[in-house]
Amino acid sequence: MGPSVSTARALAAAEADGQAGHGLGRVPSYAAQVTAGKVDGHAQPSLRRLRAGAVRIDAAGGFAYPALDLAVNALPAMARECGIAVAAIFRSHHIGAAGYTAERLAREGCVAFVCSNTPRAMPFAGGIKPMMGTNPIAFAAPLTDRAPLVIDMALSQVARSRIVAAKKAGATIPPGWALDASGQPTTDPDAALAGALAPAGGVKGAALALIVEVLCGAVANGHFGWEASSFLDDRGPSPGVGQLLLAMDAEPLSAGNFASRMGQLLAALISESGVRIPGDRRLASRARAASAGIEIGAALHQTLIELASPAGASQ
Repeated sequence: MGPSVSTARALAAAEADGQAGHGLGRVPSYAAQVTAGKVDGHAQPSLRRLRAGAVRIDAAGGFAYPALDLAVNALPAMARECGIAVAAIFRSHHIGAAGYTAERLAREGCVAFVCSNTPRAMPFAGGIKPMMGTNPIAFAAPLTDRAPLVIDMALSQVARSRIVAAKKAGATIPPGWALDASGQPTTDPDAALAGALAPAGGVKGAALALIVEVLCGAVANGHFGWEASSFLDDRGPSPGVGQLLLAMDAEPLSAGNFASRMGQLLAALISESGVRIPGDRRLASRARAASAGIEIGAALHQTLIELASPAGASQ
């Protein structure tokens, strides 16, 4: 599967799952980055096996999705051999919906943890300047007779796009979303965009984001958040961030009780009215897309048609 197919499948899957921020709306900026040479759209990632349970993958300055595919293809067999396996990806780009990758590992029978650092958006705990990324983390575990349990979240309180939307609407933003340039909480979207996103959970969210910087910037040797260029524009060099994926073969670790224990966990989750299983909205959106197709706005549709035309493809 070529790099363009990997990327297209990941974007379409995000759109089908109702995660439009990681979906087809990314195509125009991705195309602009390829045209500018910021991203190598033809990059072929390479995998090097370091240990029986460890691989290092060079994304080669291309999009993350082909490198993530290499990791997903390699890790399950390694986890069955070693009990646990890890893939470190460097010279990479936007991970997209991290839960998409974690779920694919869970469908191969693994308990999975996936994380990526991103360009700077949040300060260190007690700081003012944006230094760390929103640094998404995802976790997935197999369930019998239903889709895997998937937990997928960025470590900022909200995505920057929600603040941009408030600015366009002439609205204020809720307290706790962002800080202004002096590090003070703000409800003004202009001040927020000139400042930093607030971490989810305050100091605890900042600490989790710092862990992701260690795993993806130090262990995987990707750029730290403050070193990475934007995922959204065509200026500068490749972002060069890192990703780290862990896959565990849970059955032997649980003495053969993993599936039954997960069944008990699921039963506890659904026993109380009002409790929502993480990922259920995503699965409902996926089911709708499977029967009715994916709906996108007219402007984006026209842009995609223009980019797919011979003139657009040659730019």
